[in-house]
Amino acid sequence: MKAIWQGQVIAESDQTIVVEGNHYFPPSAVDRTLLVDSETTSVCPWKGTANYYTLHVGGEVNRDAAWYYPTPKKAAAEIEGYIAFWRGVEVVE
Repeated sequence: MKAIWQGQVIAESDQTIVVEGNHYFPPSAVDRTLLVDSETTSVCPWKGTANYYTLHVGGEVNRDAAWYYPTPKKAAAEIEGYIAFWRGVEVVE
């Protein structure tokens, strides 16, 4: 799987974990140079608190376009630290 935005591959892995239709990429599969920490958080009743990243690609900014669970609840332990994308980021095979 690949996560692509503005023609740039942000993440690529054959080891994603699919949860609720979202592909979560292993941290090592993500180009961290394109991510900037965000102050945004959200809460899922069964996964826990998500933190976000803003993408910076070729001078373009996509605020809070990636999220991850640094300390998920037990039910979502398998995606701890894995990163998922939305807001126009294409996730394709």
